[in-house]
Amino acid sequence: MLVTGATGGVGAAVVRAAADRGYDVTAAGRNDVLLDRLCARTPRTSPVLLDLQHPVDLPAPLVELDRLDALVHCAGIAEVASVDETPYALWLETLTVNVAAAAEITRALLPALRRADGHVVFINAAPGLHAVPRWSAYAASKAALRELADSLREEEARHGLRVTTVYPGGTATELLRKVRGQFGRPFDAADCIRPETLASVVLTALDLRDDAYLPEVSVLPAPRK
Repeated sequence: MLVTGATGGVGAAVVRAAADRGYDVTAAGRNDVLLDRLCARTPRTSPVLLDLQHPVDLPAPLVELDRLDALVHCAGIAEVASVDETPYALWLETLTVNVAAAAEITRALLPALRRADGHVVFINAAPGLHAVPRWSAYAASKAALRELADSLREEEARHGLRVTTVYPGGTATELLRKVRGQFGRPFDAADCIRPETLASVVLTALDLRDDAYLPEVSVLPAPRK
């Protein structure tokens, strides 16, 4: 399995859950210190440096993959800025990291995924995210990611490839803490989905038998009394 964004809250949880389930996991990210720390503490894992702002030249360990059972896209950025505060460079970075890199990595690894009758999982945004003031670049990137997943699902069905999009509500990560702070909203991890819970949803999607799979799944924080 390959997990992008492996040093983020969700990505690291997916890496650990997959290793616990018996997968051999390649953890991809751009922070070598955090990657090495994660893999040192998690058996069956190996780190690979991957800068999603420049996804064209993939590292040799990825290019050389012959078979790939699962590709889980967890990487993403979520800067808060109005349209008039979002320069071209930020649009380009957001769309590259959140969409174009996922498309390019998937494209490059399709032969290995096809040989394994593999599974691609995209971690998207909260269910129903649409037209959020001061978050246009992020919202646009996630709309594009949905279209990428839906198109890939139709195109690759004849090769036996399964494609799942996960739409998580607020998840207790440092990224969400930062985003809510920029919006002036409170952050309480107790009111959020735990990354480990979201990772279990991803593994459930991957573990389904060959006669069925989940094309989409929405995950929401449990209601509080």
